Amino acid sequence: MYAFRKPFAAATFEGLTVLGFDYKIILIISQAIGYTLSKFLGIRFVSELEPEKRIKVLLLLIGISWLALFLFALIPYPYNFWLLFFNGLPLGFIWGIVFSFLEGRRFTEVLGAIMASSFIFASGIVKAAGRFLIDNFGVTEFWMPFFTGLLFLPFLFLGIYMLQKIPAQDKEDRALRTERRPMNKKERKNFFLYFAPGIIFSIIIYVALTVFRDIRDNFAVELWNSLGFRNTPKLLAFSEIPIAIAVLVIIGLMMLINNNKIAFFTNQFIFLASGTLLLAVSILFLENKISALLWMIVIGFSMYLPYISFHVMLYERWIALFKFKSNIGYLMYISDAFGYFGSTCILFLKGSKNIQLSWSNFFIYTGIFVGALIIIFSLFSILYFDRKTKENSGITIV
Repeated sequence: MYAFRKPFAAATFEGLTVLGFDYKIILIISQAIGYTLSKFLGIRFVSELEPEKRIKVLLLLIGISWLALFLFALIPYPYNFWLLFFNGLPLGFIWGIVFSFLEGRRFTEVLGAIMASSFIFASGIVKAAGRFLIDNFGVTEFWMPFFTGLLFLPFLFLGIYMLQKIPAQDKEDRALRTERRPMNKKERKNFFLYFAPGIIFSIIIYVALTVFRDIRDNFAVELWNSLGFRNTPKLLAFSEIPIAIAVLVIIGLMMLINNNKIAFFTNQFIFLASGTLLLAVSILFLENKISALLWMIVIGFSMYLPYISFHVMLYERWIALFKFKSNIGYLMYISDAFGYFGSTCILFLKGSKNIQLSWSNFFIYTGIFVGALIIIFSLFSILYFDRKTKENSGITIV
């Protein structure tokens, strides 16, 4: 999916503008609007999707996004920016559909951690592939996203083939992690009302993480350049390796915690620790106490660890702890909807030229703010769920 979503971010489109906005920012915003809309639609669509329809829907969605990239290359600048909206719209459903094959298993954390490593590896790899096509084969910045998707097409089919081989939940899975099933409108409403404060605290943390991640991801080339690093293809691919390994190990180890309550609150404290680390290293770098390379790696770790925890741990153990017969798609798409909405708003703000900061300085100050926000709302969340678990001890909720 990343090969159809992220390659265009490897291009700079230097000197191009649309309506007074930087052209690349317009492209990112166009895609982000489509991606955000799909998250709001996914609250219902993904949570209600029947298992037997998943594969066909996956292929259809990827096909639509690739067609949009083809038309983006055919239609001349500046009249092609809106195609990124139709590229982002179908791709926003992919994560929830794929993860629905994995959730509710006693091995969900390790499976999810491997899948979620795509957040770290894939973005850098596909952007490096895009830069490679531009630098070595003379592919234009407009055709590069389409051809990058073509390069990764065999892996798409291999992945879908492997998804079909995953068995359904067995009795032990249902006993340990609660039965997972589609949710209708009434069930979604009841779930939200039952956990409203906890959901709101979680969404605020997730919005902050998504905004920070999207800035780092979409403008990785510009960030590295502003920090004095010019060999971006190698940096994009290899700077994320230590981050991915560390995150993968930590998330995978969560599988060893059988007690859902302990695992759930461990996840909450991961948020608190990550926010503290993000705040601390951003301040240290602002005061020139650590190197730019170390700062980029550490903030990547302190951002990706809680971000991936949301996708593979928090909601998985939330459902298992409180024994709701439901699915992760509902919670994940509420969070994603507001997360990408917040990210789009920040892009408009930065692109409006009202903020006269370099990308590196803008990113530093955003890191400080996001770290502080995560600390505050992690504490709120811990206190809320501590009270909630005491109130509902021994109660099974259907």
